[in-house]
Amino acid sequence: MFSSPGSVMPRPPVFMPGGAPRRPPRSGAPFVRAERPALARQELQIALCVPLGGTAGIWGPSAMSSAKLAVAELNREAGIGGRGCRLLTVNAADDAPDIEATLIELVQAGDIDAIIGMHTSAVRQRILRAVGGQIPFVYTPLYEGGESTPGVFAIGETTARQLGPAIRWLGARKRPRRWFAIGNDYVWPHVSHRMARGYIAETGGELVGEMYVPFGTTDFSEALDALRQGRADAVVLSLVGQDAIEFNRAFGAAGLSRAMFRLSCAIGENELLGIGADNAEDLYVACGYFATLDTEANLAFKERYRSHFGERAPTLNTFGQSTYEGMHFLAALLERKRRPAACDERLGASPLRYRSARDAAYGADGITHTPIYLARAEGNVFRVITQL
Repeated sequence: MFSSPGSVMPRPPVFMPGGAPRRPPRSGAPFVRAERPALARQELQIALCVPLGGTAGIWGPSAMSSAKLAVAELNREAGIGGRGCRLLTVNAADDAPDIEATLIELVQAGDIDAIIGMHTSAVRQRILRAVGGQIPFVYTPLYEGGESTPGVFAIGETTARQLGPAIRWLGARKRPRRWFAIGNDYVWPHVSHRMARGYIAETGGELVGEMYVPFGTTDFSEALDALRQGRADAVVLSLVGQDAIEFNRAFGAAGLSRAMFRLSCAIGENELLGIGADNAEDLYVACGYFATLDTEANLAFKERYRSHFGERAPTLNTFGQSTYEGMHFLAALLERKRRPAACDERLGASPLRYRSARDAAYGADGITHTPIYLARAEGNVFRVITQL
């Protein structure tokens, strides 16, 4: 069960290790919730930073479930380095005002040993300014690339590995000449669109326009007018969560799929369900994970997920599965380092391998090596067309 973006989340008491319930944070602040009552600190405690509301709130339920599955798997075995682990959930919505203060308090008190972050790059930058380099921080979703802060491990797909090959593949087959880019107004869309301009030029096309909108935009009439006026053949979409849903609903209702196709790197199965089959014609997504992937690793992951949570579990998607991967990456990292404080050390020359739903391995170059796929929306599911 999850709240729709923008709704008010309940704020239970905050349980910290070895103490009584503290007063909940003030209205609008991120809250921290122990997954079970506080125990002695033989356990590793990991802050799971995910959006619980706002534009990206749709990512939250599957992200929390996937991380919980990983924790259950680790604790059934030897934990991490012989220590059990548990999660404290922090609201990392873009409009949550006190993410920094919450994490500073937790880190300074020694109440968390690591951070798993599944949120926008805008929130990642806020967290880094507050506690970057102090404890290991595993950033799990797709992002623009280039993260090199000591102690930060960005394990998601990057724009260069998603967008470039997808534009080249579609350019060779659909031969669009005029592209238009629409995204939310923060770092990932801006960087991605700068890179897209070069990829499009390589195919003989042109980026004829760009538009950026704030989180929470619901009226996309100006964007649709710009697409018509620009006589676009193709659209690069860098909108997230509910904003991607709202835009694509408006796009479909306007009948624009007859004139142009859409390409995104950040629309998952939840967004596709929200968009609706009638509005998803000629919608393509380039990503490292789809729930429909017919690979041994994904089939095994889905079986474990359904066995643990049942048939009514949150829908699997690229954002959710990334926290599962992030927990297992953290376990492999700390097993290699043997101590959480080693976050400022670089990995050795050999890739770091960890349990993953997409056959991922983290290289010494700081890049995750995983297959990237191009899928086309067919009704309410994605059909994988090719590996890029």
